[in-house]
Amino acid sequence: MKIIVTDSVAEEAINLLKEKHEVLFKELRGEELAKEIGEYDAIMVRSATKLTKEIIENAKNLKVIGRAGIGVDNIDVKTASEKGIYVVNSPGGSTRSVAELTIGHMLSLARHIPYADRSIREGKWEKKKLKGIELSGKKLGIIGFGRIGKEVCKLSKAFEMECMAYDPIVSDEEIKKYNVNPVSLEELLRNSDFITIHTPLTEKTRHMISYEQFDIMKKNAYIINCARGGIIDEDALYDALKDEKIAGAALDVYENEPYEGKLTELENIVFTPHLGASTKEGQIRAGTICAEQILKVLDGKEPDFWVNRDLMKSY
Repeated sequence: MKIIVTDSVAEEAINLLKEKHEVLFKELRGEELAKEIGEYDAIMVRSATKLTKEIIENAKNLKVIGRAGIGVDNIDVKTASEKGIYVVNSPGGSTRSVAELTIGHMLSLARHIPYADRSIREGKWEKKKLKGIELSGKKLGIIGFGRIGKEVCKLSKAFEMECMAYDPIVSDEEIKKYNVNPVSLEELLRNSDFITIHTPLTEKTRHMISYEQFDIMKKNAYIINCARGGIIDEDALYDALKDEKIAGAALDVYENEPYEGKLTELENIVFTPHLGASTKEGQIRAGTICAEQILKVLDGKEPDFWVNRDLMKSY
């Protein structure tokens, strides 16, 4: 069978697919992909490729869409389900990578590391201006207590942070197992020194952090988003940072990528270009897990990480 890979994935994943099938790597997008996708039985993507309704409707032979990562907001899952196409992903592949970047952002904000670097390069020595804070003893609010939220919690314990978590899906009993206090979203926002987001982007989570939420945060609070762009309302974040309603923010994800917005005017924010899963180790895990799922489907077996299981069974 023929498989196309349209985003960069680990060589180990490609080699795994090549053991049993014909594999082509080609960075196709939009209309070009819509024209060619009919030739293939499977496709593997990351976040750059957008599998729209039009593209999927042209996929006459497609049996499975593999997302080398966890988020599938770049895939029209409904259309795929209607056509009987499996959508699989690789949850857990990038968990540690994203969690470590989150901690890195927290340290960058607490100790002004990016600003200090720029300052030195400009020939300045602003030691007094750059007095920071310790993570030790600070309250960390985790929005979304799934795999990545739990891993961030685990790493934060090394800094002796006090964790609280909000997740309407995870039970209080499950959260308490990690020595974490389950709280409402309002309580988390009101009491956290650092807030980190680890939820998928859905209609319910889009702009879940906006003007009203920033109004109840501490003035010395920092917010980090390494999950999905759009969960934080960027206009509201701009106003909150500019008016010093909060101390700072760090973003790895944006409503529109590449990001070119007004937040870059501000000094109390740290940026990275969607690097959460971009580690050598994370890419190998995410790619190989995804490849294994694709191979299972092409072999006529049920995948382990089947995103649209319920949707497909309803058609």
